[in-house]
Amino acid sequence: MNNKYIQKNYINLCSKVLGTKIHSFSDQFFGSASRLLKEEQPIFKEGVYDKNGKWMDGWETRRKRIEGNDYVTIKLGLPGKINYAEIDTSYFNGNQPEYASIDACYFEKNKFNWVNILSKRKLNPNYLHGFKTQQNNKVFNFIRLNIYPDGGVARLKLLGNLDVSKLKFPNKKFDLLSILNGSKIVACSDEHFGRAENLLLPFKSKNMGNGWETKRRRGSGYDWVIIKLGKPGLIEKFNIETHYFKGNYPSHCSVQGLYSIKNINISKLIHESKNWKFLIKNKNLKPNSSLKINSTKQIKKINYLKLNIYPDGGISRIRAIGKFL
Repeated sequence: MNNKYIQKNYINLCSKVLGTKIHSFSDQFFGSASRLLKEEQPIFKEGVYDKNGKWMDGWETRRKRIEGNDYVTIKLGLPGKINYAEIDTSYFNGNQPEYASIDACYFEKNKFNWVNILSKRKLNPNYLHGFKTQQNNKVFNFIRLNIYPDGGVARLKLLGNLDVSKLKFPNKKFDLLSILNGSKIVACSDEHFGRAENLLLPFKSKNMGNGWETKRRRGSGYDWVIIKLGKPGLIEKFNIETHYFKGNYPSHCSVQGLYSIKNINISKLIHESKNWKFLIKNKNLKPNSSLKINSTKQIKKINYLKLNIYPDGGISRIRAIGKFL
């Protein structure tokens, strides 16, 4: 087992995949507020200008000549609890806001009852800021990012968990691992070429970069990813997809499962995962294909799942068809 791993344990509630969108804003003269929600890393285009000035990959307001500050209000696609905020000012150097704060609320009955979840914080130019938020035991579905007094922000991420109690699940069997159903990545061995979160996206992968891919392994061992389901469930079959991975797909794979109601330390969870029960064992994979496999019938219910790939490579998606209990 590789002892070097990447800890996750949160979902980006600002993701467009969840249905998050811009609700309102004070200004977006130089850069559209919708760029805040882009999944891609910010980029800089040298010498590129539009009708209003320099093109920037983010939300940018004009220079404020009156009292007050700029803001953008965001409607979360699915309600959830927020633990951390990432405010990215990449490539905004001299035109970044001086400060930022975040308010949140659960909008219902046509009322915005805002509470502050991030007090006014100093922002640096061209920098990825990470802040722990307050009120992280409350559920929100609207966010307001305030910048003081004006300027540009490239990306905003709000890391937390979906409130599964407010989600509606179909009566028929469905994909328990979809991010839309509250599943999230807990940890993975490596994601050098592609993020592990891509495994849980609800649509078919768009290209090789839209899946999970590890670096070429030059020693012993294998790569893996651990997923926590939104709720405990019973899985009947799996669909493991290697779309677009043609010369870099894994040789074979296995899937293990665990049911635990304890609040488990991630390091301990990873260490003990090698002893979890197998739902699938040593199934050969093919390039650019989809493999449907029945789950082991002896496993009653799980809320943690581990996908092992041997020895390395890329998987575009994993689906677990079943029902929550």
